[in-house]
Amino acid sequence: MSEVRSFELWDFMIFALLLLISAVIGIYYAIEARRKVSTGEFLMASRSLGVIPVSVSMIVCFTSAILILGMPAEIYTAGTEYCVFFLGLILAIIMTSIFFVPLLYPLKLTSSFEYLQYRFNSKAAKLTGTCIMIIQQILYMGVASYAPSTALEAVTGFPVWATIITVGLVATFYTSLGGMKAVIWTDVFQSSIMLAGLLAIVIQGSIVVGGMTEVWNINDAWGRIDFFDFNPDPTQRHSFWSLVVGGTIGWTSTYGVNQASVQRYCALPTLKKAKLSVMLNVIGVIILLTLTSLTGIVVFAYYAQKGCDPLSAGYVSNSNQLIPYFVMEVLGYPGLPGLFISCLFSGALSTMSSCLNALAAVTWEDFLKPHFDYLTERKKTYVTKLLVLLYGGAGIGMAFMAKNLGGTVLQASLSFTGAASGPLLGMFCLGAFFKWANWIGVVVGAILGLIFPLWISIGAYSVISRPGHLLFPTNSCSIANITLTTAMTPISTIVEATTAGYEEPTGILKLYTVSYLWYPAIGAATVVVVGLILSLITAPYIEKQEVDPKYLIPLFDRLFCCLPESMRKPLRCGIEYRDPEEILAEQNVEFTIEPPNEETEKSPSTIQNGEKNGYFINDIPEKYGLNNPGFNSDEKINVNLTTHM
Repeated sequence: MSEVRSFELWDFMIFALLLLISAVIGIYYAIEARRKVSTGEFLMASRSLGVIPVSVSMIVCFTSAILILGMPAEIYTAGTEYCVFFLGLILAIIMTSIFFVPLLYPLKLTSSFEYLQYRFNSKAAKLTGTCIMIIQQILYMGVASYAPSTALEAVTGFPVWATIITVGLVATFYTSLGGMKAVIWTDVFQSSIMLAGLLAIVIQGSIVVGGMTEVWNINDAWGRIDFFDFNPDPTQRHSFWSLVVGGTIGWTSTYGVNQASVQRYCALPTLKKAKLSVMLNVIGVIILLTLTSLTGIVVFAYYAQKGCDPLSAGYVSNSNQLIPYFVMEVLGYPGLPGLFISCLFSGALSTMSSCLNALAAVTWEDFLKPHFDYLTERKKTYVTKLLVLLYGGAGIGMAFMAKNLGGTVLQASLSFTGAASGPLLGMFCLGAFFKWANWIGVVVGAILGLIFPLWISIGAYSVISRPGHLLFPTNSCSIANITLTTAMTPISTIVEATTAGYEEPTGILKLYTVSYLWYPAIGAATVVVVGLILSLITAPYIEKQEVDPKYLIPLFDRLFCCLPESMRKPLRCGIEYRDPEEILAEQNVEFTIEPPNEETEKSPSTIQNGEKNGYFINDIPEKYGLNNPGFNSDEKINVNLTTHM
C-alpha cells in the first residue's frame, strides 16, 4: 500500500475559507435586503436576477457532490457507458426550454404547484404535488449532504456526523439570512471551486500516468471504453435506452417542473432570458460531465499502472471513497487536497441551500400563505426564514439516514429521488397536454405514481445485483491473510467466471431488478395512464370546468414550428392556444392602491410590471380580494386597474 498523506494546515485553511466565504455572502445579502424586506425579495430576488448566475446555479444545484463522487466512481467500476447519459440530459434541457418555460414563466408563479391549482381548479391537486416535492427534496438533501462526509472521513478521519452537521448548518445559515440572492451567488462562487477541484485531478493525474493517450489506452486494454449497449432489457442496469430515454424523462422533471429550477428561471425579468438561462445549461453539463468522466478513467489508469485497486485491496470501504483516496495519494502539493474537499463541499452546500429555498417557497405559498396572508411583509419573511431553519434540521436528519444506503451515492440518489420526480412530471404533463384530465385523475394518479416506483426502488435493495464483468487490477496488492485474484486474465474469459453461481430473480423479484433509471418514467407513465382513465370515468359525476388555454402546451406547434399554419391548425384539435408573450402582456398591469394600509406597512403606491414594496403583480388581486367572487367594493381600498398591451 502506498503512503497516503493526511490533511495539512493549508488544506484546512482552504476548506475553512470556503465555509467562511459562503457564510459571508449570506450575511452580505441579508444586510443589503434590510430596506426591502419581503417574501418576494427573499424567495424570488424580486425577479431581477441575471442570466449567467441563474444558469450556473441550476447546473451546480442539480449536480453537486453526488456527481463529483458518483460519476467518477461509476466510470471507474463499470466503464465509460454512463457517459451516454449526457445525451439524455441535453434532450431534457431542450425539452424544458421548448415546453415548460413558456408554460410556467408567463404565470409569474412563486410555487410551481400553483399551476396545478389553476389548471385543475383544485387545491387538492396543488397540495398533492407539493407533498411529493417535499418528500423528494428532503431525500435529496440527505444524500447530497452525506456524500462528502464519506470522502472527508476517508482522507482525514473527520467523523461523518460532524461533516453532516457542518454542511447542514452552513447551508441553513446563509440561506436563511440572504434568501434567493445568497443561494444564487454562493452557487456561482462554489461552481468555480468545483471546476478547479476537478481540473486539478484530471491534469495532475494524467501527468502522473503519462498523458491522456496513455490513460485512454490503459482503459481500453482493460475493456472499459464501451459507450453503446443497445440491449432493450429494462432490467439491465445501464443501456443506451435507459441512459438516454430514462435519463431524458428524469431530468425533464428536474429541469422543467422541479421547484428549485422553476424558481430560478421565473426569477429572471423576461421570457427570453428565462429560456436562455435553461439552454446555457447544455454548455455547463458538457463541461461537468466531461471532467467527471475523465476523472474516472484517469484514476483507473493510475491504479491499473500500479497493479492494485484500492477497493479490492480494502484500502477504502466503498467506491465513493476512491476519488478522495486518489487525491490524497497523488495530489501531493500543499492545499490541493483541501481544494478537492472544498469542491465536494461546494456541491453539497449548493444542493442543500437550493433545496432549502425551494422548500420554504412551496411551504409558504401552498400551505401557510392562505391562512397567514394578513401578516405584514416583514413577519411573512420571518416565517419563511423559520421554514428554512426547520427544513435544514430535516435535511441533517435525512443525511444520517442516508448512511445506511448501499451502492454508489449516485445510484442511491437517483433511485429515491427518481421515484418521486416521475409523478411530478406526470402531473404537469397530464394537465398541460390533456385538456379533459380532471383533478381526481391527477390526484389519484400522482399517489399511485409515487407508490409504484418507490416500492420498486425499496425492493431493489433486497435483491442481489447482477455481477459486473469487468476486472480490477490486484496483481500487485499486498495484504496479509487475504488472497486476491490476480487480475491479468484476458477480458474474453471474464464473464463466465464472474457470473458463476448467480441466479436470475424470478416472479415479483424480477420487478425489483428494473434499472433505477426507469423509475421516473414508470412514475410519470403511471400518473398519465391512471389519470386519463379516472378522468374519463369520473367526468359525468363532476362539474365540467373550462380550461384556459394558457395552462396548456401546444405540443405540435412547439415540435413543428417550421410547418406552415395550414398544416399546424388541424393538429390543435380546435383548441385556441395562447402565445406566452400575450399572457405576459396581461401581467403588465398597473395597480394604484389607496389609502395606505398601516398593517401591511404600505404607503400609496403604484405597482407596475414587477415587484414593489414586497408585492408581485399577481399577488395584488389575491391580496386585495379582486379574485374573490365575494369581494366587497365598500372595503377601505381603492384599486385602479390599467392594462398595458
